[in-house]
Amino acid sequence: MEKHATTGKTLPTHLYSYGSYSSSIEDDFDSTRLPLLDRGMVYAIAHVRGGGEMGRSWYEEPNGAKYLCKKNTFNDFVDVGRWLVNDKKLTTPAQLSCEGRSAGGLLIGASLNQDPELFGVAILGVPFVDVVPTMIDASIPLTAGEWEEWGCPNEEKFFDYMMSYCPMHNVQKAAKYPSMLLTAGLHDPRVQYWEPAKFAATIRHTASDDSIVALKVDMTAGHFSASDRYKYLKELAFDYAFLLSQLGIAEGKD
Repeated sequence: MEKHATTGKTLPTHLYSYGSYSSSIEDDFDSTRLPLLDRGMVYAIAHVRGGGEMGRSWYEEPNGAKYLCKKNTFNDFVDVGRWLVNDKKLTTPAQLSCEGRSAGGLLIGASLNQDPELFGVAILGVPFVDVVPTMIDASIPLTAGEWEEWGCPNEEKFFDYMMSYCPMHNVQKAAKYPSMLLTAGLHDPRVQYWEPAKFAATIRHTASDDSIVALKVDMTAGHFSASDRYKYLKELAFDYAFLLSQLGIAEGKD
């Protein structure tokens, strides 16, 4: 940040968010981010609507991001990315990366469809990207409870609205998407492994051939990845290695 303040030079920036269930993602210190910071990256957390960072109205209808106003989550995230690039001039699309997990993966997928060239790299951890088929299937243990968050697609108004933002059904043809890493757990009961697998295949077959799309399936993990501390760090190192290599700063800051 000092380099940007004194010289105006743009910096690689990693934008993280979640934006669902009224969950708050606090902007606190986390030692696991040091490998990024040590390489000159800026780590930003977007408090988009759908989260609870700004109170209940930040989540509930009509001005939050629940049910039929869920798109506010994606609009806010894209606006933050554009602000970092165009207004703050802190970074460039080639230097800007993004990340989200689970419902945060839905956020990333929908945001990439909205503006594929805004980001240079994207990490989607166990992403909820095939919204309508999952929400229709009440035999999935958590589906019926999730209707309280997204609405029930058996109702036409919710079906149409979900289809309008579902990442699987809104990939832009021949668009240049960022380099993407999608992760899945074979035993995930919340987001089945075939969701990121289908989304990866859709991006590969629909988007530009220049798009790099990597899919990593952990054959022993569930929704929350590894419970073992050391395996968790190895998984995180894998994600960071992909991110840093695609940004071209794996060897450290200049």
